[in-house]
Amino acid sequence: MEKKQTVNPDYVVIKAIEDGVNVIGLTRGTDTRFHHSEKLDQGEVMIAQFTEHTSAIKIRGHAKIMTPFGEMESEKK
Repeated sequence: MEKKQTVNPDYVVIKAIEDGVNVIGLTRGTDTRFHHSEKLDQGEVMIAQFTEHTSAIKIRGHAKIMTPFGEMESEKK
């Protein structure tokens, strides 16, 4: 019987404060790998969710990140 992995239904909102913010999805499992990448320009917003495939999200560049746990800003490059 296959065990179903629970997925957090909460969303993460990422708003780019500068051009060229990279949002990178990392895989779940024994080998963590990049599986998806997006580039946001200033003012663009991305809504992301952790799934059975995505265990982490890496943000490179100056962005505002809003989660159910609070808000934070990533630093400039």
